[in-house]
Amino acid sequence: MRRRAYVSSVRTAAAAEKRDRVIEAAARTLREDASISSFSLDNVAKAAGVTRLTVYNQFGSRRGLLEAVFDDIARQGGLEGIADAMAIADPHAALDRLVEIFCAFWNRDPAVGRLHEAMATDPEFAAALIDRNERRRRGVRVLVDRIAGKAASRRARQDAVDTIFALTSYAMFAMLSPGRSVDDVCHLVQSACRAALQPLAR
Repeated sequence: MRRRAYVSSVRTAAAAEKRDRVIEAAARTLREDASISSFSLDNVAKAAGVTRLTVYNQFGSRRGLLEAVFDDIARQGGLEGIADAMAIADPHAALDRLVEIFCAFWNRDPAVGRLHEAMATDPEFAAALIDRNERRRRGVRVLVDRIAGKAASRRARQDAVDTIFALTSYAMFAMLSPGRSVDDVCHLVQSACRAALQPLAR
């Protein structure tokens, strides 16, 4: 019985090591390859030194591999801190912290920019990123509702959510970044978010 348990643990560890290697190779492909079309199960398998069947068995599809890469980039980029930010008692402070987290995330990994650029030409990348971005919108909505209380109209809330969602996007970060430090961009976005909240107090 012990022998079987040992063999099982070795196989599990080997499978986990291969999975990590594939995810690393996939992320490297996104960062370095000239064309986003090179992101395929075949090419990633070759870069990782495994078979295509191994990649397929681990992730099921190109979309499954994309999701795993997104999860890894999010983890390394500090998005796990979002839960702590949302738990801050003061919703204004929570929003400021959320902006800090996303500014740092957008700046950290060139793969993030490549992924957003790929939205224009690759429907699968676009669908995956839209799903991810909608999670950010939901977080913004929770904070806006906490700030607005019961006084603000539905239209005012929606306007605030949509504006802050746009302000905290990668596209906005990329537009504001030239000539500014990450901290400068963060402070600018925080100020704009506060301005977007002002109609809620009327």
